[in-house]
Amino acid sequence: MTVYDKLAELGITLPPVSAPAAAYVPFVQTGNLVYLSGHIARKDGKPWVGQLGATISTDEGKQAARAIAIDLLGTLHAAVGDLGKVKRIVKLMSLVNSTPTFTDQHLVTNGASELMGEVFGKDKGAHARSAFGVAQIPMGACVEIELVAEIE
Repeated sequence: MTVYDKLAELGITLPPVSAPAAAYVPFVQTGNLVYLSGHIARKDGKPWVGQLGATISTDEGKQAARAIAIDLLGTLHAAVGDLGKVKRIVKLMSLVNSTPTFTDQHLVTNGASELMGEVFGKDKGAHARSAFGVAQIPMGACVEIELVAEIE
C-alpha cells in the first residue's frame, strides 16, 4: 500500500501549502533532509485559538495536532513532489500554548506523531520529538509543529 493509498483509506486529502505569514519559506531542503517551518493549528480555515489547561482539553489539543500533521504532509508533498520518496520522518517539534500548570504537552503532540506512524508505517513514521509548553503562539493558536524528514 502506498502512502497515498493509506491517506485515502484514512479519508485524508492533502491541503495546498499555506502562504507564510511572515519572513520565511514553508520548507527548505538541504541534502536529503527537508525542514518544514512551523505550522499552526487551523480549524475551518482559521487559527485554532485557545490555551491547553484553560480553554482547550487535552483531547481537543490532540485533534489540533493531528490537523497540523495533515497540513505538514501537504507541505511535505509540495516540497518533494511524491511522499513515496520519504525515507523517514526524522523529528517533530511541538509547541503547545498552555497554562503554567498544564503538563500534558506530550499527549497533545501524540495527535501528530500517531498520524505519522499510521501514514508512513512503524519504521518510516517513528521519529524523535520534542514537546514544549509555551506562553503563546502566533495568532493565539493552540499548537504549532515543525517537521524534519529524510528523503531518498
